[in-house]
Amino acid sequence: MALMITTACINCDMCLPECPNEAIYEGAKIYEIDTERCTECVGFYEYQTCMAVCPIDCIEVHPEYIESKATLEEKFKALKII
Repeated sequence: MALMITTACINCDMCLPECPNEAIYEGAKIYEIDTERCTECVGFYEYQTCMAVCPIDCIEVHPEYIESKATLEEKFKALKII
């Protein structure tokens, strides 16, 4: 599952350095998450680091990108090739 940042984001900059896949970027109004790069930290950590540091809990599972752990592991492996 890819994650998404809701419009409640206050642009605090906490999540940006936490993403090991560099999937988080500064959008037009709030930070955004590239669904092609987000592996929910699979391959790096046991939990989603961006969610852990968000002070207002505005990061959630993206409802349009539900992926199994196996799919996320494959995505992680493919990103490491690039």
